[in-house]
Amino acid sequence: MIFLRALLVPLLVAGAAPAVASSLDRITQAEAVQGLKTALEQGARAAVKTLGRTDGFLKDKRVRIPLPESLQRSEKLVRQVGAGRYADELIVTMNRAAEAAVPQAQAVFVDAVKKMSVQDAKKILAGGNTAGTEYFRRATRSDLRKRFLPIVKRATAKVKLAQTYQQYAGHAASFGLVKKDQADLDAYVTNEALDGLYFMVAEEEKKIRKDPVGTGKAILKKVFGALR
Repeated sequence: MIFLRALLVPLLVAGAAPAVASSLDRITQAEAVQGLKTALEQGARAAVKTLGRTDGFLKDKRVRIPLPESLQRSEKLVRQVGAGRYADELIVTMNRAAEAAVPQAQAVFVDAVKKMSVQDAKKILAGGNTAGTEYFRRATRSDLRKRFLPIVKRATAKVKLAQTYQQYAGHAASFGLVKKDQADLDAYVTNEALDGLYFMVAEEEKKIRKDPVGTGKAILKKVFGALR
C-alpha cells in the first residue's frame, strides 16, 4: 500500500489519518489509478462541454478572451469616435474561435488519460487540488495548440479588423511596441483558449475532489470518498 500512503500526507497533518487509513487499506492500486483516470476524464469532458458551445467563452467572465493589451490601449479612443462595433466584432470573433476549437480537446484529453503511467497517477493523487489539470497541461498543450490554431485562423480570417491588426502588430512588435506573443492574433487567441480550457478543467477537478459522492460514480466514491 505504499502507493496510497502518499495520499495520507495532508490527512496526517490534520490528525485524521487513523480514521481514513482503514478506508484506504481496502482500496487496491488498480482501483486508485482507475478512480483517478475516471475523475480526470469526467472533469475534462465537462470542461469541454461547457466551453465548446456558443457563448461558452464569451459570456463567462472567468475565461472570456479580451482584446490584446496592445489593442486595449486604443479601444477607448475607438469607441469615442463611434467605431466601437469593430472592437466588439473582434472580441466576439476571438471568443467564437475559441469555442469552435475546444471540442478538439476531448479526444486529446482521453488519450492522455489512457497513456497515464502509475508514476503519473501517484504524483497526481499525492498532489494538490489541481494536480490532474497540471498533468493535462504538460501532456496535451503542445498537441492542442496544433489542433486549435488552424480553427482559430479560419475564424479570424473572416474579420478584416483582424487582418489589419496582424499588419499593425507585426510592425509594432519589430520596434518593441507590442509584445511578441501578442503580435500574432491567431497565436494570442489560441493561447488564451488553452488557458481558459485548463482553468475550466481545474474547476471541474476541484469539484470532483470536494464532492466525489455527488458525481454518482462508484469508483470515485470509493477512492476520493476515502480521503474525506
